[in-house]
Amino acid sequence: MAQVYDHGGGVRSLQVPIPDNPLGHTLVYVVDTDRGPVLIDTGWDDPASWDTLAEGLTACGTSVGEIHGVVITHHHPDHHGLSGRVREASGAWIAMHAADGAIVRRTRSTRPERWFTYMTAKLEGAGAPEEHVAPLRAARRRTVPGLAPALPDREIVPGELLDLPGRRLRAIWTPGHTPGHVCLHLEEEHPARLPGHGRLFSGDHLLPEITPHIGLYEDPDDATVTDPLGDYLDSLERVGRLTPAEVLPAHQHVFTDAAARVRELLTHHEDRLTGLLSLLAEPLTPWQLAVRMEWNRPWDQIPYGSKNIAVSEAEAHLRRLVKLGRAEAVTGSEPVTYVAL
Repeated sequence: MAQVYDHGGGVRSLQVPIPDNPLGHTLVYVVDTDRGPVLIDTGWDDPASWDTLAEGLTACGTSVGEIHGVVITHHHPDHHGLSGRVREASGAWIAMHAADGAIVRRTRSTRPERWFTYMTAKLEGAGAPEEHVAPLRAARRRTVPGLAPALPDREIVPGELLDLPGRRLRAIWTPGHTPGHVCLHLEEEHPARLPGHGRLFSGDHLLPEITPHIGLYEDPDDATVTDPLGDYLDSLERVGRLTPAEVLPAHQHVFTDAAARVRELLTHHEDRLTGLLSLLAEPLTPWQLAVRMEWNRPWDQIPYGSKNIAVSEAEAHLRRLVKLGRAEAVTGSEPVTYVAL
């Protein structure tokens, strides 16, 4: 049964399940406009998720076929997965930031073998042991889930109001979790008149109790040295300055006092960077650093795919430390190791 909540002022949320994921569900928001309902995110492409989305829309007094548009906070499959099915059923447009739109296009054109080859090389370069890398070599002929996400047909332009008749929804570019992640600022008085400036649909950028994954922006054909953690921290401060009355995130629950949560996250990442410097008293590969970092469970209990994500997060922190001049790569090391300065 779909869990539907009315947030007032023509905004509702639906809990769309994510299969086999501890997050449990994605909060899909339904925003009334003068041309019909618009969705913010859609949920994972799974039959049970689709059924829940359809049931939830019926409970809201509408249906999939009446959806006017879909606004995607970022390209991840628990947000963008069902966009194509919604468009097929309704003719709705799909809007996404150009940076994440480029990832969708690349994903659709990348053969599974190319992706597995790239990931194998990345993990080898990070110092992963052979027993961890071997399954990727064996998997090259298999298909990868989510390799055909829907192509967006509208671009979300940072700083501009979206074309939602009767509403004032402004795009705020918040790279970090993905290169094209956007938050959406509903510049209208809060329906309960809470103090602050409107409401913020925060996607995965700002969550009430968990820290979003900040890993490397994976692109097999781009050698640019990115700094996603630096992007994220800059984006956090920008969102904090908006002082919304209420934050409507894509997971967990709605909350107030965005500025306080931003301060908590900035402190968390500064503490984590400081802690990593103590680990880097000796030269470590990104894999060795990830093994020694604190996670929500012991390393040997972390699932295979999550270990790859953890290594990417370790690398993102290393890049930030290098950019800040607090760590450096050890010349001539192979695989590359890093040490604190």
